[in-house]
Amino acid sequence: MDVELTERAEDYLRAIYEITARKGYARIRDIAREVGVQPSSAVEMMRKLSSKGLVNYEKYGGVTLTEKGAEIAAAISSRHETFLKFLRIIQVPEEIARRDAHILEHQLDPKTILQFSRFVEFITNAPDRPRFISRWMELFKSYCEEEDRKLKSNNFRRR
Repeated sequence: MDVELTERAEDYLRAIYEITARKGYARIRDIAREVGVQPSSAVEMMRKLSSKGLVNYEKYGGVTLTEKGAEIAAAISSRHETFLKFLRIIQVPEEIARRDAHILEHQLDPKTILQFSRFVEFITNAPDRPRFISRWMELFKSYCEEEDRKLKSNNFRRR
């Protein structure tokens, strides 16, 4: 990934990648909705990404990723999913996990991201992972639920 991209450009590439995975194609209005901008802003970014050779964009047509764009978008999406999975493992509520995964995907050093990826892969998929990990995850979830109940109980008493 030798192309210099802003966080916003990465967000657009990931959006296009995920939309095309769901629908098979991406339109400006879909991209704008996914990224949370007006269609005119999405058009402007498509022109920039097209000039970098990352998307194929024609006015009034669909948007597709070039081979290079797809490669970068897949890496960005993978980074995002890694952080989302990690935050779910540690019992972060879904809405917060989605928001925080987005922040983390842009802010950490590549080596840190690699170690997060390895950890999440080990915890969730490694065939030789220790059997106690599933039990640890269950116990951690129970612990968090109990702590949440205590917190709610204490907050209720203070009112």
